[in-house]
Amino acid sequence: MTATSSPLARPGFIYSILLAIGMAAVVGAAIGFQYIGGYIPCALCLLQRQPYYYAIPIAILAAICELAGLPNWISRAMILAAGILMLVTAGMGVYHAGVEWHFWPGPATCSTTANGLTSNAGDLLTELNTIKGPSCTDAALRVLGLSFAGWNVIAGVLLAAFAFVGVRKAA
Repeated sequence: MTATSSPLARPGFIYSILLAIGMAAVVGAAIGFQYIGGYIPCALCLLQRQPYYYAIPIAILAAICELAGLPNWISRAMILAAGILMLVTAGMGVYHAGVEWHFWPGPATCSTTANGLTSNAGDLLTELNTIKGPSCTDAALRVLGLSFAGWNVIAGVLLAAFAFVGVRKAA
């Protein structure tokens, strides 16, 4: 048995595992900024995370298919699907960044900012129904001129490119 015949050395396995790790790192960083950094995500921020939540298990499943010795077209199709989902999140990031830069209007559900809750228990339920998350038009933080949405575009495109290279290499 040669080293290349080992499922762990197959390009489909390596690319799918690295892709899953990369996607988990990106969405994990976003969750870290939320829970550790205190940056409350807006509705569009939360929406941009969903492709990661779907793509990570798909990439892990692709690795499992490689380990099980299934035909490589199965894992290649899964890596391709994960790559397409990364293009979806990148597209969502472009839309969100455009909303932040006021190139186009955002959804109506993103027009208000979060306020503190009342200390009156009788008004609590009423306020819970009226309080909305932060505005999608205001970037919570910019690093090197890019908001979280802008960085998500870069991450999504890079992860998609990595996935598409993985599809070619696993052939």
